[in-house]
Order: sequence, then structure tokens, then C-alpha cells
Amino acid sequence: MTVALISDVHANKPALGAVMDDLPDVNGYVHAGDAVGYNPYPQDCVDALRELGAVNVQGNHDRAVAGDASFGFHSTAGRAVEWTERHVNGETLDWLGALPQERETVFGDTRVKIVHGAPGAPDRYTYPRDFAPSLLRDEDVLVMGHTHVQGKEEYDKGVVVNPGGVGQPRDGDPRAAYALLDEETGEVELHRVEYPVEEVQDEIRRAGLPESLAERLEEGR
Repeated sequence: MTVALISDVHANKPALGAVMDDLPDVNGYVHAGDAVGYNPYPQDCVDALRELGAVNVQGNHDRAVAGDASFGFHSTAGRAVEWTERHVNGETLDWLGALPQERETVFGDTRVKIVHGAPGAPDRYTYPRDFAPSLLRDEDVLVMGHTHVQGKEEYDKGVVVNPGGVGQPRDGDPRAAYALLDEETGEVELHRVEYPVEEVQDEIRRAGLPESLAERLEEGR
């Protein structure tokens, strides 16, 4: 069976919907943090992830919206955090605040560890160029997010993968990113899918969020 690996949904409902529509039949969902932030559908996206029963970890935007301001956001991201706080309900704030920063689970024969930034360092940006076998411990697959840059590396010890940003890709490809894990073999495939970027841009502007958040979506940055 197959498991869907996603990360950094960032309140982008159309992008998440496109990924869900593109998936084959899957046996589970992993989300490596940042359900909210930047985009204008935070409540919808949290509701969707909870309904899917996804194995979630907490991203820095999730933590900030829940009330922890320890991560140093630039002004644009900070404005989106403040906007998001006003547009989700109390139950969602509690849920975001209670998410763990790391999780381990097993799918079939495959041991999976999920973090946002890096093991033991949830806010560290770990780009594909930084992947190394030393990131792996006992797990077969390490799933990371935070950079919004899709990539994977296979080692004798296992696989390190960032499925990429669903809601705000930053690798020059504006399509929503995700990955698929074969739970029997531990193999990981990377995928991209188009979604209606203009629809999200229009809603960003209607919501009064910063214009730069709309512009970057069409550029994948």
C-alpha cells in the first residue's frame, strides 16, 4: 500500500484539494508541519487534515498562530500569522498548540519519522543539499518540511525526503508538491500537480493579506 507524504499546506485549500485529487488510493497521510500561515484558508485546511487522520507535526507557523512568538518572522509572515489567529476557531488554536514537534510511526514494514525542520531542531532549514545519512537514526524514512523545496536522497540506512510545499512551493516550480511512500519497500516517489493559483491569489487580495504572498505563488518562490 501507499502513504501520501505532504508538508507545508500553509492554508492553501485549492492546492491541497488538487493534491488529494491527484493521489492514488492511499493507506495513510503524513503532514510534516505548517498547516497554516501565508494563505487565506486556514480553518478549511486544518479541518481537512484532521478529517484525513493525517499524522501531523507542528511547524513554526502552527506554533506561532497558537501563541508562541519565539520564531523570528519577517513582517509579511508576521502579518499573515496575525490574520490567521483571527480566522480560526479556538479548537483549532488548541490543536495547533498541542501538535508534537516530532513523531515516529510505522506503515506496513516501514518505520517513518516526521519532523518539520530537522531531528532535534524543528526550526532548522534543511535543504536537499544538506541531506546526509547522519540525519537518519532507526527509521527507514525521514520526512522533513520547512524549506518548501522538494527533494529526496536514498542511503544504505534509509531515505531522507522533503515532499515539498503543497501551499507555497519555493523551488521555482509553482505546482503543488507531494510524495508517495511504498510502505512495503520504503521507496519514495516525488510528484507535482497544477492547481488554480489565480483563485488563491484573488482570495489573498480579498482577505487583505500582503500582495507579495499572491505574487510568489505564480513564481514558486
